[in-house]
Amino acid sequence: MNFADNLKRLPPVAHLAALHLLGSEGNVVATIENKPGKAGSLAVYAALAAKHGGITPAAAEEGLQLFAEHTEAARLHPGSHPNIDRLLNLITTGETLQVRLITQ
Repeated sequence: MNFADNLKRLPPVAHLAALHLLGSEGNVVATIENKPGKAGSLAVYAALAAKHGGITPAAAEEGLQLFAEHTEAARLHPGSHPNIDRLLNLITTGETLQVRLITQ
């Protein structure tokens, strides 16, 4: 399946304004807003957090599958897809990010 098809299977995120990704010390390390060009990433990260209790290395692996064709593009062009780059980094480091949902 491609990314657009995968998004259709994820829970809706219209009720979210954003989500914060929290590092091991509870500090915000990134924010994904619900806006054009980012809403898909928001949906993926929110679904992964709901299923895994955070963005764990296992969640990151699943996320790469959900991002489908964009994952290969991110590997070929580091920096062009920062939300995918983050997942690749979590797999490498073994770290887990906690997620705080920000409602509208």
